[in-house]
Amino acid sequence: MGTLVVSGNHSPRPGASFWKVPSGNARHFLVWGYRMNEAKTMKRNLLTAALVLCASITTAWAQTATYQGRFEQLGTTLRSPNMFRTASGAPGPAYWQQQADYDIDVTLDEQKLRIVGSETITYTNNSPDPLRYLWVQLDQNMRAQDSDTYKTEESRIDEEMGKRDLQRLFGYNFDGGHKIQAVTDVAGAPLKYSINWTMMRVEMPEELAPGGVFEFKIDWYYNINDRNLMGGRGGYERFDDGNYLFTITQWFPRMAVYSDFEGWQNKQFMGRGEFALPFGDYKVRITVPADHIIASTGTLQNPEEVLTADQRKRLEEAWNGDKPVEIVTLKEAEKAEKRRQSGTKTWVYHAENVRDFAFGSSNKYIWDAMGVDVEGGQRTWAMSYYPKEAYNLYRKYSTEAVAHTLRVYSKYTIPYPYPKAISVEASNGMEYPMICFNYGRTEPDGTYSERIKYGAISVIIHEVGHNFFPMIVNSDERQWTWMDEGLNSYMQFLAEQEWERDYPSRRGPAYKMVDYMRSAPEDMRPIMTNSEQILQFGNNAYGKPATALNVLRETVMGREQFDYAFKEYSRRWAFRHPTPEDFFRTMEDASGTDLDWFWKGWFYTTDHVDLSIANVNWYRINPMNPDVMLPEMAEAAEQEDEHISKIRNREAIPQTVVEARPDLHDFYTTYNEYEVRPEYRTQYRTMMSNLGPEEKEFMNADWNYYEVTFQNLGGLVMPLVLEWTFADGTSEYEVIPAEIWRKNEGEVTKVFPKEKEVIALTLDPYRETVDTNMDNNYWPPRAEPSRFELFIQPEAPRGASQGGNPMQRAQGGSN
Repeated sequence: MGTLVVSGNHSPRPGASFWKVPSGNARHFLVWGYRMNEAKTMKRNLLTAALVLCASITTAWAQTATYQGRFEQLGTTLRSPNMFRTASGAPGPAYWQQQADYDIDVTLDEQKLRIVGSETITYTNNSPDPLRYLWVQLDQNMRAQDSDTYKTEESRIDEEMGKRDLQRLFGYNFDGGHKIQAVTDVAGAPLKYSINWTMMRVEMPEELAPGGVFEFKIDWYYNINDRNLMGGRGGYERFDDGNYLFTITQWFPRMAVYSDFEGWQNKQFMGRGEFALPFGDYKVRITVPADHIIASTGTLQNPEEVLTADQRKRLEEAWNGDKPVEIVTLKEAEKAEKRRQSGTKTWVYHAENVRDFAFGSSNKYIWDAMGVDVEGGQRTWAMSYYPKEAYNLYRKYSTEAVAHTLRVYSKYTIPYPYPKAISVEASNGMEYPMICFNYGRTEPDGTYSERIKYGAISVIIHEVGHNFFPMIVNSDERQWTWMDEGLNSYMQFLAEQEWERDYPSRRGPAYKMVDYMRSAPEDMRPIMTNSEQILQFGNNAYGKPATALNVLRETVMGREQFDYAFKEYSRRWAFRHPTPEDFFRTMEDASGTDLDWFWKGWFYTTDHVDLSIANVNWYRINPMNPDVMLPEMAEAAEQEDEHISKIRNREAIPQTVVEARPDLHDFYTTYNEYEVRPEYRTQYRTMMSNLGPEEKEFMNADWNYYEVTFQNLGGLVMPLVLEWTFADGTSEYEVIPAEIWRKNEGEVTKVFPKEKEVIALTLDPYRETVDTNMDNNYWPPRAEPSRFELFIQPEAPRGASQGGNPMQRAQGGSN
């Protein structure tokens, strides 16, 4: 047995000993030397030292946390694979989904602020199940006066409440909701139906067999809500000049999803959880005031009836150009605002293989467009519609941002398949197939702040990006908000960073989520939470999953494997209905990476990341050369024995008794325990002659060995991302996979051989892992100062206007 001896700043643990093992086994320490004397004499007798040949190993010490099974497989947490959805995450050989086709006539009544519609739904049962009834979603009913949305919403009385606060308590006294006038078969015979709040059950005359088709009609109307007052995804906005801008969404009775994993989707629409919808083809005729311009899902079928010859000519020019062309110009829009036309126009749109349909309508619209080529796909339209209040911002950036989004998303997912993508400025943010509604208006003088500029570009990228998630990769937003918002927010981050270097992205980088991950457990919910139960909605459904994917890409999987797997998921589930299991399994299947530990920690818990450097020991191999070791030991002993009294006594005591009395000297007065004696050299030469080439190589290399203990204080296991700083000023970046925690989730110890001497070690130097406490990530420990503010009394009252936005001040528009 032997005792480990080190040189350096750290003392060894007394009595650490290891059995002698064959030198070829790199998993163990190789001990070679003489039998050890008592540990207290080891520094005096060089021959008691052991030669330790060290390979990098992992040593688990006493656990600091209860075993949580973080590396156990998800197992029964996920649905079992079957013929519909395979264990690989791909659609199975028996995969099916329903289809719902629509033929709709709708009129927008600007005087009554009402939508009046009639639709024929053709429903195809592709499932293996016979169906006795169909479920139709009536999402406008969440605004009905007896809506459960209002009944189940918490409310409180504040010391100060405005009119809008009080109106909300009364449901705004708004007569909302779908007013169903008739439900019939195609021959006009009434069908029995029953309305359960936002869901309507339609009973068929006979059972709809697998492969069968059923057609039925619904007549309805509803009153359009004031969006500025009541909020929401759709509604109207009335401008000071008396003109309106309409965003018409969730406007027609829509088929619910019937799926292999759930049957009928029966989660009611309470306002937050968005939509689960089947794909289908649409034929829609939209009648609006004659001076209105329509922005819509689908392809316009009758441009010669609703557009002027000049506008059609501009469309041809825009298709072949590389910059946006105004189809409806600023002058034409301003003229339409002032000279109201009577009568109506009907715009006809067709859309194939979409899950929804929305449109915007206004006489205020300026419309610009350009053709854009996407990777691996065909040329498509990028378009924008906006009122003059947004002109200086949207004319410059909106359509360019639409085109950029289509290019970037097509590169990382699938080629954009639809004939166009539209951004409509409507002071909100919401998405539908081929069309989305965004915000971004300027000041009256046409200037805008930096916040508005980047906010507008970001929301356009985000909402246009929703064409991919969930309009094409058609997840169930009612159940799993993160599957569209989180994936889309991750893609938004990629697109923003390709738009402009150092783009001020709100979500994506790991450090942006630190404050949220520090939240108290009672203020959080796991990502895998239904949308209606989520707390901190933006952080939970958008930010955390987007950050998780970015961590996967940058730190856990690497860009190449992540990008390949993410693209495969998009390809597999384009125009299909994926579940979380399909995403998790595909990401693992296509990358060859077991990620159950990651999904479990990030998506099923509220654990946070707090990894720490708990301890560092520095070791070097004892060279066993007495001419080297004994002088080092002597110097170390002298330094250890130095103390304040000894220093001051050199002056205070000019001469000691022994110094004054030579007759008191003996052997020990001049004995040097660190003297290099001939027998030591002889024994050293004998030892060296018995070493093999590999042992001599280790002996002569003179490496540094750093035994580092890490602790997991936050519960969420992550890779160890390390930066070593060496004495010569160089550094080394190193990543240890998260599996290092698999045997001990609370504390692990690992030895790192380094050729150079280390002066500093940093854990997570580039803030990759959302570590919520960086104070314990440094060795030696680092103290960061806290700042305090020197308060200077301003001449003007604090909070007073500083003279508009920077653009205004630069142009001299404000003093």
